[in-house]
Amino acid sequence: MGKTVALVVAAGSGSRAGGETPKQYRPIAGKPVIRWAVEALLSHERVDDVRVVIGKGQERMAAKALDALDVGSFIVGREHRALSVINGLEALPSTTEHVLVHDAARPFCPHAIIDRLLDALKEYDGAVPVLPVSDTLAKVTARTLGKAVDREDVVRVQTPQAFRLTTLTRAYEDWRATPPTDETAYLRAKDIPVAAIEGDPMLEKLTYDDDFRRAEALLGHAPVPRVGFGFDVHAFTADRALWLGGIEIPHAKGLAGHSDADVVLHALTDAILGALGAGDIGDHFPPSDPQWRGAPSALFLEHARLLVAQAGGRIAHADVTIICEAPRIGPYRDAMRARIAALLRVPTARISIKATTTERLGFTGRGEGIAAQAVATIMTGDDPC
Repeated sequence: MGKTVALVVAAGSGSRAGGETPKQYRPIAGKPVIRWAVEALLSHERVDDVRVVIGKGQERMAAKALDALDVGSFIVGREHRALSVINGLEALPSTTEHVLVHDAARPFCPHAIIDRLLDALKEYDGAVPVLPVSDTLAKVTARTLGKAVDREDVVRVQTPQAFRLTTLTRAYEDWRATPPTDETAYLRAKDIPVAAIEGDPMLEKLTYDDDFRRAEALLGHAPVPRVGFGFDVHAFTADRALWLGGIEIPHAKGLAGHSDADVVLHALTDAILGALGAGDIGDHFPPSDPQWRGAPSALFLEHARLLVAQAGGRIAHADVTIICEAPRIGPYRDAMRARIAALLRVPTARISIKATTTERLGFTGRGEGIAAQAVATIMTGDDPC
């Protein structure tokens, strides 16, 4: 008897989910999405082997995400999903009889689904899990709601999709049209019956950022808010540009410091690092290191943002108070908000900039420099206990 091999397709960029990391490598409850998907298949007694198709240049990410799992050598995909699947099929062991083609973006595959799919292959050449459509369906023309579509015989198709390998391979070879989005299209185009087995809501695909939050909640790991506070102060100095909030502001003096001395971005960077429990700006960018002399503080803030993303979190809000007698902050507030939002890759509405004075009291009141306080709120999947 031939083998049953699962082919996990993870070659996409996952750009619609947002962030710099492809969605298949983003963590859910501390584990990469792709690892959830692979482990679900590897742990099933009727699955003999698992192979993974990855995107070009994703080898290191895949190796880290799937460390210690027996998935053989990675298969590099191509520009379209269908072409990536072809690469995967061509790399399967010669003893393969049945193949399960599964999207890595569907991380939670119940064992009962695999059983139903493989049982269906005793009678059919292909089988897919489906769910009924509960919402009203209608066509839209020029942004106007049109006639309703009968939903009685309409279903949502999920993966994994199971096939007799010889049938799927022949169907691929005969296909000449635009590659479809799933493998059943090849069989249906040749009038080969495909069994529709009962699907499962656990197989919902992760496409957008909100899908990840729902998945965390489903696992009992709803995002937890974490708040960090940052404070910084710099003295005025002559013959230097004044940078505040990532923009250059016209003023007679700049601020003294090892980098560009942007007191706003320094305070905000510390606030984000504090929310992560990742130390402070000096730990990551030591003032004694000459490479940071005169460096733009935007680099520090982007580094903090990247650490949040790597931890599977997101920046929910940032609030900054600038304390100085001069310059006036009001004319530059919107530009600062926009610049900081761009650096953190969040909507401008999540950034607050305020300014106040100390009624001419103390260091800032005497016009000797500028201070800034910042509070950052991030959302992570960490267990608060």
